[in-house]
Amino acid sequence: MLVYKVDRFARSLVDLLRILERIEQTGATFRSLTEPIDTKTLAGRMMMQMLGSFAEFERGMIRERSMAGQQAAIIRGVHCGRARSLHPEDEADLVRLWQQGYYTLDTLAKIFNFHPSSVKRAIYRIYKPGHSSLR
Repeated sequence: MLVYKVDRFARSLVDLLRILERIEQTGATFRSLTEPIDTKTLAGRMMMQMLGSFAEFERGMIRERSMAGQQAAIIRGVHCGRARSLHPEDEADLVRLWQQGYYTLDTLAKIFNFHPSSVKRAIYRIYKPGHSSLR
């Protein structure tokens, strides 16, 4: 198995060790283009585990910083994520039709030419504001 760098190879130390074990079981070898690691020696295996641990730590730090930045942006009033697919007027019309009780989510999706999930989120914004599909 040839990889560019260990931290690009596995998401966690546990994943790395499982993958290395599977590579060994098949009789193949592991090689990194940027790190001189010989997984056949005890020192090489220890180095691989240390690199895996540091890579997992680094990914965790990146995730924490990203989440903190996103939270700060939300507090400042910045919208995170894609723009809504439904225009506010279309959304209001859609909710009015749904309130009449004659239309299903799928029917409204066909009428407005949007995915049923977009229609459901528009209705949930009014009737279930804390729902998990709105996050």
